[in-house]
Amino acid sequence: MTTVFSNSVVDDDTRRGLLYEGKVFTYSATPASKELVGLAQRLIAEAFGDHDPQTAQFDMPVEEFAALLAGLKPRFIHHPRCKELLPAVLEELGCSLDRTYFDVPRLRTSTSDDYLTSGISYAFHPHRDCWYSAPFNQLNWWIPIYPVVPENVMAFHPQYFDRPVRNGSARYDYAEWNRTSRLSAARHVRSDTREQPRPEEPVELDPQVRVVPEPGGVMLFSGAQLHSTVPNTSGRTRFSIDFRTVNIDDVRARRGAANVDAACTGTTLRDFVRCSDLDPMPERLALEYEAEALARVS
Repeated sequence: MTTVFSNSVVDDDTRRGLLYEGKVFTYSATPASKELVGLAQRLIAEAFGDHDPQTAQFDMPVEEFAALLAGLKPRFIHHPRCKELLPAVLEELGCSLDRTYFDVPRLRTSTSDDYLTSGISYAFHPHRDCWYSAPFNQLNWWIPIYPVVPENVMAFHPQYFDRPVRNGSARYDYAEWNRTSRLSAARHVRSDTREQPRPEEPVELDPQVRVVPEPGGVMLFSGAQLHSTVPNTSGRTRFSIDFRTVNIDDVRARRGAANVDAACTGTTLRDFVRCSDLDPMPERLALEYEAEALARVS
């Protein structure tokens, strides 16, 4: 069973514990999340010009659409306002800016009717972020930019939260991915040949949970949740923002969700910076997590 909390007032320590147990939290749009969505909408509008970005896929060759996204997405990721607005969102929702670290926000797209499902607009198969070298105390934050519907969001597969799935994570190392695969996303238009961890046994997609927040609304869940991109049949491209956080006290204490099936190496911890001053995650902790990941698989 997956419990979804709406606008909960529990403190962040309690919330993180519940998230590590498989609960999901949703929040109405906040002033900072609305501003973050507004920034994304302005950049998207500039990129698409006279086209409605939610239906432009029906007027553009897929290669042109992919090339447009290849320019748009880095502009959003590296926009200086993002590093100011993400901590503001987290503070509004009860996180300590001195204890919470975040990674860059990503602008995601899910096109309709299998128009573009690889590379720059990858349609994710069922997966846990922990298969991709994420720490087990990672929390995922997801915000729709335009209205979404059940036919173009993501799905959780709650029966697998504490049930292992045979998967290819043993062949994944985060450092190697950064070196060889991450920057090539825009070249994968018709298919995606990059090695990515995926289930290696049949996965029962039902029962599943789909959450539909308002634009600027926030969904929060554990990186250990098995989740997937819903096949988009809505007739509209979905645009969303996601980013990830860790609490440094949990990182140090190894407090997080249980590892039921991840066998990857490396760590994403170096991607995180502290909300209060943008200081990086201490290198010592990243080295410790890398050593522990190697020990798990040796």
